[in-house]
This record gives sequence, structure tokens and C-alpha cells, in this order.
Amino acid sequence: MALDPSFIGRSYPPTEPYEVGREKIREFATAIGDANPAYTDAEAAKALGHPDVIAPPTFPFVITYRAAGQVVEDPELGLDFSRVVHGDQKFSYTRPVRAGDRLSVAVTIDNIKSLAGNDVLTVRGEVTDGTGEHVVTSVMTLVARAADEAGE
Repeated sequence: MALDPSFIGRSYPPTEPYEVGREKIREFATAIGDANPAYTDAEAAKALGHPDVIAPPTFPFVITYRAAGQVVEDPELGLDFSRVVHGDQKFSYTRPVRAGDRLSVAVTIDNIKSLAGNDVLTVRGEVTDGTGEHVVTSVMTLVARAADEAGE
């Protein structure tokens, strides 16, 4: 069943703050295989003009995906998560994510469309710091695959 396009523009409350830790940044950088010293060494980050280690550009996925759970779990939307695949992800930065940041995410459904029987849902996450300043915008595309002929 196709998702209702009247949900376009629906926003969800901001998440509780997520405190970005140095170790989480280091673990993430290691997991993605990025040896940039600005992600693991505070002195290297400071030499580049940052107050502490910074996170790799895809790090906000950790918190924006969790925030998008509000959309996925919205019973009124009726998204069948068992059929969902992650289609695309983009980030637009105002500044890097830094250790010590307390980040919240407010998500909005930007688009819903149907392509070849699949529902394509675009979810935007606006990430702000503890002062309310914008840090990064995440745009995530989720594809809910159409049921096959047998209804599976």
C-alpha cells in the first residue's frame, strides 16, 4: 500500500541531546578505516584550528538514523520497515561535529513518492548543538520495496 503523501512536511520533536565523545569518534573513524589524525588526536585537531577532535563526515548518521526512527515507527504513516532499504544519504555542514558537542536532531518528512510500486521516503534531519546553532543537515532516502505477487 502506497504511503500517504499528505505526510510530506510532517515534523517530529527534537531528540534528547547526544553527547559526542572522543572515544566514539575514534571508534567510528577506526570502523570506517579513516586514519585522519584530526579524528583521533586532540593536538592534531587543534593544529588545524579545532578545539578538540572532530568527527568523520558520516558520523552524524549515528544520531540521525536514530532520530529517523520516529518516522519509521509512526503508526499513522504505516511504513513496513521489514521492506525498507537505505537508498541514499547526504550531509550538508555548517561546521564539523566535535568531541563535547551535545547534539539534537529534528526530523521532517521532505518527500514521499512511488516509483515502480516502491515507496521512496526522504527524511531530513536538522542537527543542532546545545546552543541551538545548526551543525549539519542530513538527508536520508529510504525505499520501501513493493510486495511481490505472492504478497511477500
